[in-house]
Amino acid sequence: MSYQTSSTSSSTTSTSYDNINPECACFGLRKVTRAVTQFYDRLLEPADIRATQFTLLIALSSAAGKTLTELAEDLVMDRTTLTRNLKPLEKAGYITIVRLADRRSKGYTLTDKGREAINKGVPLWRKAQQQVVGQLGNERFHKLLNELQAVRSLANLPKMAGNQDQA
Repeated sequence: MSYQTSSTSSSTTSTSYDNINPECACFGLRKVTRAVTQFYDRLLEPADIRATQFTLLIALSSAAGKTLTELAEDLVMDRTTLTRNLKPLEKAGYITIVRLADRRSKGYTLTDKGREAINKGVPLWRKAQQQVVGQLGNERFHKLLNELQAVRSLANLPKMAGNQDQA
């Protein structure tokens, strides 16, 4: 990537970073994610649940007693952020902590109230999903999901040591 230099009014030369955000994959994906999340939040509002909370409840709906580590891996989240996101769900009574067979571990599971929240949210989620697929078209939507999976696989690239180039 080339960076332009420009002259400022004080005749000093500085580096221009104007092209970084428009070309940055991370920034672009986060911007799109925020916009899509806001859209789903609006449609899930009648269920009194946010899109991020809905996805956490759905992740917990498939098994009783998922550990924090399992959830973090499934959702590609760090444990600290996940813990911070689970606390309001626990406080609201949507999830509860349970002891697992391995007494050293604790798990999270849905409560009846959590299942009710999912049941209220699913029709609203379906409406949001239909609008997204309708706008994009079925083929384009599925192509987008495949492309996002390819981008997600970047998270599995080896970490670079320090600032050394991996050439």
